[in-house]
Amino acid sequence: MKPPTAGSRFDGIDVLRGLSIVAVVLHHINLRFLFNDVSYEHSLPTQLTKILFWNGANGVTVFFAISGFLITTTSLRRWNSLEAVNVVDFYKLRFARIAPLLLALLAVLSIFHLSHLEGFVIPIQRASLGRALFAALTFHINWLESVRGYLPANWDVLWSLSVEEMFYLFFPLFCRLTMKRWRMVAVLAVFVILGPVARTVLTKNELWADYGYLSCMDGIALGCLTAMLAAALRVGRNSLWAMHSTGTMLILLVTTARPLAAWLRLYEAGLDVTALALGTCLVMFAVAQEGQAGGWLTAQLRWFGRQSYEVYLTHGFVMMWGIQIYLALGLSRAWGPAWYLLMFTLSGVLGWLVARWYSEPMNKRLRRGLRYEAVTST
Repeated sequence: MKPPTAGSRFDGIDVLRGLSIVAVVLHHINLRFLFNDVSYEHSLPTQLTKILFWNGANGVTVFFAISGFLITTTSLRRWNSLEAVNVVDFYKLRFARIAPLLLALLAVLSIFHLSHLEGFVIPIQRASLGRALFAALTFHINWLESVRGYLPANWDVLWSLSVEEMFYLFFPLFCRLTMKRWRMVAVLAVFVILGPVARTVLTKNELWADYGYLSCMDGIALGCLTAMLAAALRVGRNSLWAMHSTGTMLILLVTTARPLAAWLRLYEAGLDVTALALGTCLVMFAVAQEGQAGGWLTAQLRWFGRQSYEVYLTHGFVMMWGIQIYLALGLSRAWGPAWYLLMFTLSGVLGWLVARWYSEPMNKRLRRGLRYEAVTST
């Protein structure tokens, strides 16, 4: 069998990313309706609404675990070992993937703020435009919001990017400085332990408990550890099935069986995020060794997953203008479900268009001259 290249994709992981971005988009669309006193939750069973519309934060947790897994996996494939990571090339590759869309987004948001466009103006008590831009470019939007309060929706999504980019900033240095595999494992294990502590003890407010660097780092660390294990260990079909099943049950426990999770005191101990990340990692280990994911539904989820970064950064425009148009047209409540579906679909289409015609071409252009193929899976 031909060994996988750094640019090889894991279909099953794209499915996980698809599920995650679907959860985030549905959550944010629902919030727009709620903020404008147009709620449809009362017409659905309470548990169903929680599953459909209140798993956005869990979707981000899954993203963090996936991010740690993929960046570690691709680094191992490019440089054969984490100790040999080329720091400069690592930063160039990350810049090529992340920066073009981020900078374009910040430019558009700045123009909309200065134009006083409804839904895009940063409240002066929260931050000036310059302060928000500085926070976005130095990866501490999460800290700024925990101190000053939420920024407009299209800025708020950058909190998770701040966590990820801080991880990417230190990851190659961490690899080169620790040198020994056991040291890497030890440090990553410390981050796993600190995650629940940061969410329950080392926090100054509820927002920082969710947005803090340490609060989110256990998911990323578990993803890194899983990638290291998957690269070193091949397991049989029965073991893969057991891992996949156990991981799926942990994911369902946190995302759908919340009364049971509460009874187990997972939320009280800050272990709900860790359990979800661990479940995601077990599934990732299995799907990385199982091969292709088939079926119509998985194909649709893979489609969303493959442009999850673009959908995540741009769906706020559809969400904001979609609710404004809905209210301006004075549509009856009967139009609500169709409008949800329309906004959800357009969010995916916009993300695909941005990926197809802007971020992916820019990614490839910026990577010219490097020795590594373009990677669209991280």
